[in-house]
Amino acid sequence: MANQNFSSSSPLRILILLLVFLLFSPINTNAKSRRPISDIETRQKKSQCYADIESGLWGWQCKSSLIAKENCALRCLSPACYELIYESDPLEEGEKDMLRGQEFKYCMHKLSLGESLEGIKGSFNY
Repeated sequence: MANQNFSSSSPLRILILLLVFLLFSPINTNAKSRRPISDIETRQKKSQCYADIESGLWGWQCKSSLIAKENCALRCLSPACYELIYESDPLEEGEKDMLRGQEFKYCMHKLSLGESLEGIKGSFNY
């Protein structure tokens, strides 16, 4: 009889354990309550991107020049922001584009908060 009680309560125990697990598990959503990405996190992620590029994970074209490496690192850092800011006009040798750099950073900030990327391109034109 004890075995019968245990087996009938087993699904309930599994359900309770599952609910407890879900309550305490981090959930990755695009809710607006997320915190913004920090400069430190951005630098760490970009360093990992450079390491991946150097190891060949991004192909030889990303190692062909310093500017190619930078474009690939930006794409690695945030494909959505790269597409929005740089895809139609990638960085060129010797170019220091502070304006687009600010837009990219703003894009990553908004993306990390789960906000719309609408209106970012051109938002820093004075």
